[in-house]
Amino acid sequence: MSAPSLGGAIVPRGNGDTVRLPRGASLSDFADRINANPAALVTVLFHLGEMVTATQSVTDETLQLLGAELGYTIQVVSPEDEDRELLDTFDLTFGENEGDDEDLVARPPVVTVMGHVDHGKTRLLDAIRRTQVMEGEAGGITQAIGAYQVIAHTSEGAERPITFIDTPGHEAFTAMRARGANVTDIVILVVAADDGVMPQTVEALNHAQAADVPIVVAVNKIDKEGANPAKIRQQLTEYGLVAEEYGGDTMFVDVSAKQGLGIDDVLEAVLLTADASLDLRANPHQDAQGVAIEAHLDRGRGPVATVLVQRGTLHVGDSIVSGDAFGRVRAMLDETGQQLSEAGPARPVQVLGFTSVPGAGDSFLVVDEDRVARQIAERRQARERNAQLAKSRRRISLDDLDRVLAEGRVEQLNLILKGDGSGSVEALEDALMKIEVGEGEEVSLRVIHRGVGGITEDDVNLATASDAIVIGFNVRPVGRAKEAADREGVEIRYYTVIYQAIEEIEAALKGMLKPEYEEAQLGTAEVREVFRVPRIGNVAGCLVRSGEIRRNTKARLIRDGSVVADNLTVQSLKRFKEDATEVREGYECGIGLGSFNDIKIDDVIETFELREKPRG
Repeated sequence: MSAPSLGGAIVPRGNGDTVRLPRGASLSDFADRINANPAALVTVLFHLGEMVTATQSVTDETLQLLGAELGYTIQVVSPEDEDRELLDTFDLTFGENEGDDEDLVARPPVVTVMGHVDHGKTRLLDAIRRTQVMEGEAGGITQAIGAYQVIAHTSEGAERPITFIDTPGHEAFTAMRARGANVTDIVILVVAADDGVMPQTVEALNHAQAADVPIVVAVNKIDKEGANPAKIRQQLTEYGLVAEEYGGDTMFVDVSAKQGLGIDDVLEAVLLTADASLDLRANPHQDAQGVAIEAHLDRGRGPVATVLVQRGTLHVGDSIVSGDAFGRVRAMLDETGQQLSEAGPARPVQVLGFTSVPGAGDSFLVVDEDRVARQIAERRQARERNAQLAKSRRRISLDDLDRVLAEGRVEQLNLILKGDGSGSVEALEDALMKIEVGEGEEVSLRVIHRGVGGITEDDVNLATASDAIVIGFNVRPVGRAKEAADREGVEIRYYTVIYQAIEEIEAALKGMLKPEYEEAQLGTAEVREVFRVPRIGNVAGCLVRSGEIRRNTKARLIRDGSVVADNLTVQSLKRFKEDATEVREGYECGIGLGSFNDIKIDDVIETFELREKPRG
């Protein structure tokens, strides 16, 4: 039914009716739901103090405000619900084993190794899979997520596979570690016997417990002087991990990753914990589903994703969609680089064939045909784009304007993040957004774009338009991007260790708070003659004594060692009769200081510029 005029617009009124809208919906989307003219909603919102167009993505708060004014209850659909509804339209489900109980078969446990930095997580994994990942790492930190399957030998002599997810060790990768626990069945918590429980040990423990995952404690470095495994058992009882020998249900294993001691015991403890606490079964006969653990852009092979199959079996040739990326499985490789034709439950494989790079942590599923995969990916892309547009839209009301002017302009540092893997980029962004620069919120940090692969001209163009800095993590510019950056004055920073990026960005943010300037002398010129020029004033005929004199720089006039005038500007600079931009030491020139005419022979003109002083 029609409502009375609201700000001159006739719109249907609701009676508490619920309207479901996706994140980043536009007024046109709202108008379609209530059978209204979008222009009428634009008018209503204008009278509520918001100025938006009919097709512009708006925030959840704006939709709620408009709904309340028109008598509707706005329900913004969560991303999970949107995804569920999207899959329902294609008659697909995710996260469930299909078939009956007899279709389920036992699968290997999926294990994540966690713990404090430098407590030996990478060395333990090295000892388990007999490889040397650590030696190739920058800064001794695991920089990318990988996944591996190893064969464990039980005490009865049986061989059973275990899948390991290799998560990075630096505290900045908290988000990746938390996600690692979500796809994990069991966590191995590594604690150094000579160091004890540290902040990141507790952090890792909290992630595992929040995910309701059983924990096996590996007490590492028992061969070192000062090692006290009993102390570790005692410390961890405070956090709810009680060793079996103390009457609890947590298995503690003493190991030395360096000496290779206790490695088989750790693997057996994982299998015993899995058998005792978990029902690890999956249906290998359905279409494959799982999680993309890591993804990157390979120069020769294109997008490459490491995926963990959670249920079903993945085959070469399957049509696959992961997040907003899709494709057909062209090839599958195991952790040794061997090609596979299929991968069953709990099997990690590298997949080639995606048309773009999936996000780390995105779920994947196999669909019947490429067309369906493309449609799902495109709808997810559109949904994410609308949500980002709504989130990035910044409004300022007249009420705020006075406050912002009174406080001084709000500073914002815009960043574009590019990295070698989506997990690294996501973790770097998560760490940067947690930087605190001091009291108040004078400085804000905004990541306007993130992506996987080399730095492109498009990235440079976006940085130019947004006054952004480009951060390259283990990547370099491709094509003509470097030339474009030099031409446009775009700053590109390169990093291989994540905490260096965090430290430098933090320093830059603190520098934006209160810039400090220092004076840098450019040159001095001695006045040899003074010329009177009609309609211009006095011009000093000078000999440049040191440095160089540049036009439009700051200057001061010195007479007999005393400053006669300060805060002058070199407004004109001539070499004979020709205008010059700069004149170097040993050359003669004519200098005009604008309206300042008190110039005498033997005066010294000193030029300088103010340069920002780096904060200590």
